[in-house]
Amino acid sequence: MSSFFPLSSLLKNFLIPGSKTSYSFVSLPDFESLFFPQLKKLPVSLRIIFESVLRNHLDKKAKKEDVEKFLSWPHVSKEEIPFYVGRILLQDFTGVPLLVDLAALRAAVYKAGKNPKEVEPLIPVDLVVDHSIQVDTFGVKNALEYNLEKELERNSQRYSFLKWAQSAFSRLRIFPPGLGICHQVNLEYLAQGVLSQQKENSVLLYPDSLLGTDSHTTMINGLGIVGWGVGGIEAEAAMLGEAYYMSIPEVVGVRLLGSLREGVMATDLVLTLTEKLRKEGVVGKIVEFFGPGVPFLSVPDRATVANMAPEYGATMGFFPIDEKVLLYLKQTGREQNLVSLVEHFYKAQHLFGVPQNPEDILYSHVVELDLDSVEPSISGPRRPQDRLSLPELPQKFLSLLTQPSSVQGYGKEPEIIKKRYRVAPYPFLKVTERQTEEIGDGSVVIAAITSCTNTSNPLAMIGAGLLAKKAVLKGLKVPGFVKTSLAPGSRVVEDYLQKSGLQEYLDQLGFEIVGFGCTTCIGNSGPLSEEIEQTIKDNNLIVASVLSGNRNFEARIHPLVRANFLMSPPLVVAFALAGSVLKNLWVEPIGKDWQAKEVFLRDLWPSSSEIQEVLAKTISPEAFKRLYTEFLEENRSWEAIDYQTGDLYSWDPYNTYIQYPPFFEESLKGNSLKPYPIVKARALCILGDSITTDHISPAGVIPLKSPAGSYLSNQGVSFKDFNSYGSRRGNHHVMVRGTFGNVRLKNLMVQGKEGGYTRHMPDGVEMSIYDAAMLYGKEKVPLIVFAGKEYGSGSSRDWAAKGTRLLGVRAVIAESFERIHRSNLIGMGVLPLEFEKGQSVKTAKIDGTELFSIPESKDFIKPGQRVFLEIERTDGSFEKIPLICRIDNEAEYNYYVQGGILAYILNRFLNSSSKDR
Repeated sequence: MSSFFPLSSLLKNFLIPGSKTSYSFVSLPDFESLFFPQLKKLPVSLRIIFESVLRNHLDKKAKKEDVEKFLSWPHVSKEEIPFYVGRILLQDFTGVPLLVDLAALRAAVYKAGKNPKEVEPLIPVDLVVDHSIQVDTFGVKNALEYNLEKELERNSQRYSFLKWAQSAFSRLRIFPPGLGICHQVNLEYLAQGVLSQQKENSVLLYPDSLLGTDSHTTMINGLGIVGWGVGGIEAEAAMLGEAYYMSIPEVVGVRLLGSLREGVMATDLVLTLTEKLRKEGVVGKIVEFFGPGVPFLSVPDRATVANMAPEYGATMGFFPIDEKVLLYLKQTGREQNLVSLVEHFYKAQHLFGVPQNPEDILYSHVVELDLDSVEPSISGPRRPQDRLSLPELPQKFLSLLTQPSSVQGYGKEPEIIKKRYRVAPYPFLKVTERQTEEIGDGSVVIAAITSCTNTSNPLAMIGAGLLAKKAVLKGLKVPGFVKTSLAPGSRVVEDYLQKSGLQEYLDQLGFEIVGFGCTTCIGNSGPLSEEIEQTIKDNNLIVASVLSGNRNFEARIHPLVRANFLMSPPLVVAFALAGSVLKNLWVEPIGKDWQAKEVFLRDLWPSSSEIQEVLAKTISPEAFKRLYTEFLEENRSWEAIDYQTGDLYSWDPYNTYIQYPPFFEESLKGNSLKPYPIVKARALCILGDSITTDHISPAGVIPLKSPAGSYLSNQGVSFKDFNSYGSRRGNHHVMVRGTFGNVRLKNLMVQGKEGGYTRHMPDGVEMSIYDAAMLYGKEKVPLIVFAGKEYGSGSSRDWAAKGTRLLGVRAVIAESFERIHRSNLIGMGVLPLEFEKGQSVKTAKIDGTELFSIPESKDFIKPGQRVFLEIERTDGSFEKIPLICRIDNEAEYNYYVQGGILAYILNRFLNSSSKDR
């Protein structure tokens, strides 16, 4: 291989027509012609990552060897490369604890006699407050105002902290509540496509790229921008100048053919892809879409597909930049000079356009999907990949109701399922003519148009509005036991629904706008009526939610709603009208009109031409410009919140939302945590397959009778003011008490019981996982968590790792890990280990009564190293089983041996001068 030094000739100047600015860029075409003829065969997403490595090599932050690792594509080593992103995107649930860590890091640096202002993000950071609003009230005119007022009231301590952070850190922007969901705001407003840096006499251009502290950061891949979700601890490292280390991933090309049929939406497409790609096995890989079907998908359609990359397991779901992207930038109010810059830059870099044929690009593997084959779909009742065609739903759900829990059923007797129980409708709804209603198994008690996945798509939202209009004109009503809500991802949605007159009809069906945020999709569905909740409990009802979200894991939506189905916004309205998921909307009537004539779904479903007609009349670039500008320039409620000023945050011991975290104390004392050996450990819990971060990290409501509830009560917080776990992520006392506290967690050490329970050993006493962990801590007993396949799937929650660490867990041993959580465990100094293929808890005959040791050895903790777990059984026998160390690269090794990323970063600040940074 010929040397490619010096590389200064790759820095190329060029002019944009009509611009007086002198631009430059690191030329990929020149590198291709000089050193790497196969560069044009790399997937487009990988070329963008390669550009970052090459550019940072010129800046002496990446090595020549890092550049060379791409040259043997598609045969690449698993050694890591450093990827430096251009910006960071945060939401408040994950962003607050990250900023708490930064504030604590400043305090630690100050305690060590250093300048706290040295702790400062080195790249732009945007935080959008979107996860905190709850559906407290709904179906009434003032729902939006009431819910926002309650949000500000509940979260004033958190928001005061955020305002301090914005004043203290120069590269941090906070977008207040009421604007929208971070991913939709990113798509419509924040994303630029091209980033720039002043370099001597010119402006250096490079592709927009980001890391986000939310799994669905991948939504931005629909705009041709490289970005994905990471844990807060990884984002924190990236914003402080650390590279994001990654192996060059496999890239699966998904060739799209044809176009979507009439009546089929992008939601149906993404649910189909989620099922298909989960079966293909794309975990940890990039999925790149290409082929003649791509131009038939609008950017909102592509963003819908990209958004759910975590659900099909991919790192990204990437669509290259093409004419549709330029059109979208114009339609969303971006300035013409930016649109021109994006076009000329990507064309100059040979990154513009969607590849059409498999031979154009060397993909690791190619999958084909004919868009014409996609049919109306839903997913559920527990996982996004469990897709059903619309006609399949009733029979499939009926079957699940009677199947035993051992095969993911609900274990009900057939005769019980038919029973119905009378409940009163919500008292504030205008349903006086319906004095009582009846609910039972399969009743829809929550119907929510929610989440960035679908509310960013005007075709889907207008479709829901048109279906609502037709239903109202025919006299159909939503049953009074259905909690309905509409939570758009941006204010633009409200604008076009109002302009088109469709919001009026949605209102009449109870789909009043309840807020601009994630709401039901993140678990902030709010309470059901007391009567409905009690009826569900008393009769062990398996009731349902229907939502246009991206996640339907157990206990996520509402702890009493055990069946949750994902679907398009129009279908949410349809199922709200039907009131049950046991009704086959494909062939059965939804209801009856004014003349008692049966009304079917086909009578209500809007045509593509109807949707396009409304779209053309109501959405304009001026609306995007006006709405974002007006909201950000004047927000009196946000401005009224008091906050501290100064470089250091003044910690208040009585603040139950924000507390000084314990992660830096050991380093300050000079006691670097020695991560191994692990000797005579106990199993804290033994878990099955598909344990998500929803099972591990606390989310949703805080039960009164729980360790976290007891803590808050002891702090003088009344139950009505508990708020959610997500809102209290800045307080480790709450979060550690809720870790592994999910009401649907099944710990095999306490067979037949759900919830956060375990048995303390060797006495075998059953207690909460938190109480057992604290007792083990007093006894100085290290802990291990055992699990099956896909451990840690779901949201990118750093608290799933932080809580695990604070419980005293030293290692997690699983059959396989999802990408983000595995990395987060290492980032918190917890060792991820995998059973070898064919091995498991079951084959090792582990039941939780044993003692476990992972002894120190000469080669231990090398990336991919084979290690041994020593098992001491109660009968005195010993056994060794082999495990694979899932520390995958040198950077992860460096983080782990210092006790995690946070300790690593603190040590970097304490042992370097400002010149080094």
